Amino acid sequence: MEHLCAPWRSEYFSAKKAGCVFCGIIANPIDDKKNGVLFRAEKCFGIMNLYPYSPGHFMVIPLRHTDKIEDLDDETWLEMSRFVREGVKILKRELNAEGVNIGMNLGSAAGAGIAEHVHYHLVPRWSRDTNFITTIADLRVNGVPFYPLYEKLQKAFSAVK
Repeated sequence: MEHLCAPWRSEYFSAKKAGCVFCGIIANPIDDKKNGVLFRAEKCFGIMNLYPYSPGHFMVIPLRHTDKIEDLDDETWLEMSRFVREGVKILKRELNAEGVNIGMNLGSAAGAGIAEHVHYHLVPRWSRDTNFITTIADLRVNGVPFYPLYEKLQKAFSAVK
């Protein structure tokens, strides 16, 4: 059996605070740039992952706090799906992503780090984008600064109507 070792994620787990982090972000639009919010729509919002698996990794999150996708109304589900589709286009166009992993981890048993509030992950991928350094050096190399990447994606999302 193989195991995925992701030691860079320890920073995320040690930074978690009480309460739902996503609801805190929803309630504080004044901090959108600091939090990496890419867009706010009627039923959902998009945010950069502050602890990404690859540069440009972001999430689409419903405004409604729930841990069950089956409780989301159709309008929310459709709006989220629309932004996921637009997000794939943006990642391919703006970051030259060769592929995109899209996924939801529903519940802590499924690997959700923030299990109390459902969310999509969009992770841009490139051929040969993983290497040995994480395995042998307890190190994750991210060659792209956060805020220029954030501003590029935010600008692209601002054109989505």
